[in-house]
Amino acid sequence: MKTYLVGGAVRDALLKLPVKERDWAVVGATPEEMLSLGYQPVGRDFPVFLHPKTHEEYALARTERKTGTGYHGFATWFATDVTLEQDLQRRDLTINAIAQDDDTNALIDPYGGQADIANRVLRHISPAFVEDPLRVLRVARFAARFASLGFTVATETMALLSQIAASNELTTLTPERVWRETQLALTTDSPQIFLQVLRDCGALKHIMPEVDALFGVPQPERWHPEIDTGVHTLMVLQQAARLSADPVTRFAALMHDLGKGTTPVDILPRHIGHEVRGAKLVENLCARLRVPNDYTDLALLVTTQHGKLHAVFEMRNSTLLEFLEKLDAIRRPERFKQFLLACEADSRGRTGFEDRDYAPAGFLQQAREVIAAIKPNAEMIANASGPQIAEQLRHLRIKALEQVPRPKRE
Repeated sequence: MKTYLVGGAVRDALLKLPVKERDWAVVGATPEEMLSLGYQPVGRDFPVFLHPKTHEEYALARTERKTGTGYHGFATWFATDVTLEQDLQRRDLTINAIAQDDDTNALIDPYGGQADIANRVLRHISPAFVEDPLRVLRVARFAARFASLGFTVATETMALLSQIAASNELTTLTPERVWRETQLALTTDSPQIFLQVLRDCGALKHIMPEVDALFGVPQPERWHPEIDTGVHTLMVLQQAARLSADPVTRFAALMHDLGKGTTPVDILPRHIGHEVRGAKLVENLCARLRVPNDYTDLALLVTTQHGKLHAVFEMRNSTLLEFLEKLDAIRRPERFKQFLLACEADSRGRTGFEDRDYAPAGFLQQAREVIAAIKPNAEMIANASGPQIAEQLRHLRIKALEQVPRPKRE
């Protein structure tokens, strides 16, 4: 029985990145032996065990073959004669197929992962790569995760991604698996690369057709020097990643302009009513991928209200108060901050605007603090009914908003 550290732990150590989880491959052992040593079994589809002390995962060396059922649509074969090289071969990318001997610390790298790390290349291991359509999303996610280190997808691997996208295999992925990869991609340093890789290989139109439809749709050059709505959307996501590590905010930024993909051709490059059209598209996408409610709620708020924030300096104080109430700014300050960040990303996600200050966000935050400070006092409560108290508060808050300085729009 031999144990080897495998996968991401080895890869990240070679990249001098923090190692967060360690997974192990076990060669030459049976499930009975693992149980006798105190390992605890987990899962039902293949033999994985938890170490009795560290609780790290130890998996018996195995191979996988496509069957259409079982784990990822694969059946798993394991035996004491399955080699480490066979176990590593079933993995997706060469950089994830490096092992380290637990006894000697020697690296076992049968598929050239170290060379690809040195050359900053994401490369598949074997032609069997095409048998698992989830790998399209995984490669796109790794491209997003390691873009800042200079990694790109190998030409031959991109060809296989395109081959999978051109088949019907992507339709077999469950919504949960698609969303999980998307959610993980949203936590990377360069989430826009995830979308770009999916589009480059033809997968985006199957995974998120609403986003894919934005590419090639023009916008007024005066406000959008980049013109293309799809390009703008990727720039907005990039800016959202600069402004916030929160994946919920980043998702809202990605969704904010979906309605522009359905703008009637005869009114282009204007996009009158895209917020209303976009709300329905966001609802459909989130329902289809089973997106969590907090992601959906913020995405809808940003989609329907971002245009109003951009024009906030033209609002009367009464309208400004109504806008803050619509955003539920007092009761939900954290979501309000997420909203402001997503809208700031929208403003910065334009050619030449990337480093400009976004005054409307600071103004609306200050307005929110002003109205939040005005609360019912004892005299109001003693001498007025509920509706009367609400009206008095409204009057006082509108009056207070007069004190908030309004910068001139550029």
